[in-house]
Amino acid sequence: MAGNKTEGGNAAFHNFNNDFAHIDDPHERRRLALEKIDNASFGWYHIRAIMVAGIGFMTDSFDIFAINIATSMFAYVYWGSSIGGDATIPSSTGTLIKVSTSVGTVIGQLFFGWLADAVGRKKIYGSELMIIIAATIGQTIIGESPAITFVGTLVFWRIIMGIGIGGDYPLSSIITSEFATTKWRGAIMGAVFANQGWGQLLGGIVSLVCVAAWKNTLIEAEDVSQCVGPCITAIDQMWRILIGIGAVPAVSALYFRLTIPETPRYALNVEESAEPNEKSQPGEIQEVTDNDSAPSTKEEEEYQVPKASFKDFWSHFGQWKHGKILLGTAGSWFLLDVAYYGLSLNNSVILGAIGYAGQSNVYHNLFNICVGNIILTCAGAIPGYWFSVATIDTLGRKTIQLGGFIILTAIFCIIGFAYDKLGDHGLLALYVLAQFFCNFGPNVTSFIYPGEIFPTRYRSTAHGMSAASGKIGAIIAQCVLGPLINHGCPADQKNCWLNHVMQIFALFMLLGVFTTLLLPETKRKTLEELAETYHGEIDIGKLRHEQAKAKKAAAEGIAPEDV
Repeated sequence: MAGNKTEGGNAAFHNFNNDFAHIDDPHERRRLALEKIDNASFGWYHIRAIMVAGIGFMTDSFDIFAINIATSMFAYVYWGSSIGGDATIPSSTGTLIKVSTSVGTVIGQLFFGWLADAVGRKKIYGSELMIIIAATIGQTIIGESPAITFVGTLVFWRIIMGIGIGGDYPLSSIITSEFATTKWRGAIMGAVFANQGWGQLLGGIVSLVCVAAWKNTLIEAEDVSQCVGPCITAIDQMWRILIGIGAVPAVSALYFRLTIPETPRYALNVEESAEPNEKSQPGEIQEVTDNDSAPSTKEEEEYQVPKASFKDFWSHFGQWKHGKILLGTAGSWFLLDVAYYGLSLNNSVILGAIGYAGQSNVYHNLFNICVGNIILTCAGAIPGYWFSVATIDTLGRKTIQLGGFIILTAIFCIIGFAYDKLGDHGLLALYVLAQFFCNFGPNVTSFIYPGEIFPTRYRSTAHGMSAASGKIGAIIAQCVLGPLINHGCPADQKNCWLNHVMQIFALFMLLGVFTTLLLPETKRKTLEELAETYHGEIDIGKLRHEQAKAKKAAAEGIAPEDV
C-alpha cells in the first residue's frame, strides 16, 4: 500500500513527502525525497525558506539589541529627576534586565530542542514565534504599581520572551538543514543566522526614528534634571514603541511556520518504520522500483536505527566517538559566547572613542547612542556574518571556526596586554575586528555545526543543548565577568580591570581552538552521510537501491554505475 498524503506545505517549505506518496516502500520513498532535496539547485524556494526561518533570528536579535538602547531610556523614566535620581540604573538591576532574556533562552533551547525530536518539527514550529509575539506585547503595556515593580514585571516578560527565542534556535536550524540542498547547506543555514545582523541594524534604526520623532520635546532638556513632564512621557512612549515593533516581523512569518510540512527526514526516519514484504523470504534481495515494496533482510535489521529515548541518548553519546562531537559543538558555543557577549563590556568606551557618548542633553545623548550602535553593527557584525555565508561551503566550517578562534585569541591578547598603549582609535579598530571575526568565525559555525552533524532522532535535542551551553556562557560573561571590570577600582576610575577581563577572554578563545579540533568537516556531505560516518547509521533506502543496481548490473553484465 502506498504512503499516505501528509498535510502542510507552502511557498517556503515544499511538501516533498507527498511527491513520492505513491511509492510503497517507505525507505525508497524517503530516499527519493531526500535525493530531490539534496540535489536541488539553489533558487527562490531556498530564498523564501531563508526569509521565513531568518525572520525569527532577526526578531530575536532585534529584541535583544533593542533592550540595550531601551535600558538607557528606562534610566530617564524610572531613575530620573522625576523621582530624585540621576538617570543611572543600578548595575545589578541593569544586569538583571539584560540577563533575564538569556535565562529564558536556555530554558527554551533545552525544552523545544527535546520537543522537536519527541513530537516532530511541524507540530511545534510557529509556537515559539507566538510566545515571542505575546511576550513582546506584554512588555509594551507594563507599568508600575504599589503591588509590583516595573523591573519585576519586565523581567518576567523577558524570561517568557527568552523561552520563545530559545525555541527558535534548534527549530529554525534543523528545519533549514533538513530542507537545504547539500551543496549550499552551509550558506543557507548561515544566511538564516545572519539575519541577526539585520535585526541589530533594524533595532538601531527604529530607535533612531523614535528619538528623531520626539526631538522637539527631548532637546529642551539640557540635562537629566530638566527631563520632567512631557520629556518623561515622550521617552516612556519611545521605549514601548521600540520594543513593540519587534513583534511585526514575527507576525509576518507566522503563517508560513504554522503551515510547514513535516521534514522528510523526520517523517520517514523517525515517525514511520518500514514493514517487511510478506511475499519475500528473509535474506532475499529484490530490485526496488517505484511500485514495489522492498523486503527487509536480516542484514538490514541490524541497521535499524534505535528508537529515540533517554536511555538510548546517553548510551549513544556516552561513547567517546559520539560524545566528543557533542562536547565539541556545546563547548565551542559556550566558549565563544563568553567573549561574544563580553565584548559589550567595551561599548561605552568604544562609543566614546568615536564621539558618540557622554552628552548631557537628553536628545543628543539618546541620538548618539543609537547612531553609535548602528555604526558599530555595520562596521563589524554585518560584514562578518556575510563573509561566513559567502565562504562556508568552500572554505569549510572547521577552517572558519578554527581560524576565528585563533584570530580572536590574538585580538584579545593585544587588548588585554597592551590596553593602556592602544588609545581610543586602536581600541576601536580591534573592537571592530573582534566583532568581524566573531561572526566570520565561530558565532556562525557554532550555529551550523549542531544543525547537521547529529543524527535525525537527536538533531534538535543536541542543537538545543549546544545552544543552551552558549547562553550559559553569555550569562557568565554578563553576571560574573562583567562586574570584574570595576574590581578594586578607585571611586573616580572606571573599568580599571577591563584589561584583565580581556585576558580572560583570550584564554576562552584559546580553549575554543581545542574544542574545534574535536569536530569533523561537514561541508558538501549529505546529512545521511554524516550520520553514517560519525554515528554509525546506515541509510537502508540507499543500501537497497545500491543492492538493486548491483543485482541488475550483474544480470546484464554491465557496471553498476551504468544502471
